[in-house]
Amino acid sequence: MKRFLVLAALASGVAVAGARAAQPVSLAANTAGQLAELCTAQPMKPGADAKVNFCRGFAQGAISVELGHAGDKKPFCFPTPTPSRAKTMSQFAAWVKAAPDRAGSPSTEALFKFLAEQYPCK
Repeated sequence: MKRFLVLAALASGVAVAGARAAQPVSLAANTAGQLAELCTAQPMKPGADAKVNFCRGFAQGAISVELGHAGDKKPFCFPTPTPSRAKTMSQFAAWVKAAPDRAGSPSTEALFKFLAEQYPCK
């Protein structure tokens, strides 16, 4: 009987977790402020994993396109070893929050400005 109660409790917990995961999540990253908010989503809040993953994927895609178009004249140069996406995007979010006027800038424009300041080419 105890095993049945434990299994029933686990099954109901899985059902609740599944229902919570199905809720829609807003993933707008049009401005630096929106992107910074996605990057700093609180782990226990609904949709946090989706927000952080979107933040990092958005940044990776934008950076890849920018560096691909830059040719030999790169706007920023990552050091070796390259810092983690998590660390870089956490620093970006702090950079945005340090100057409120940055929050309204287009997300990619602000990201590239941050990267140029953080990782200038020598």
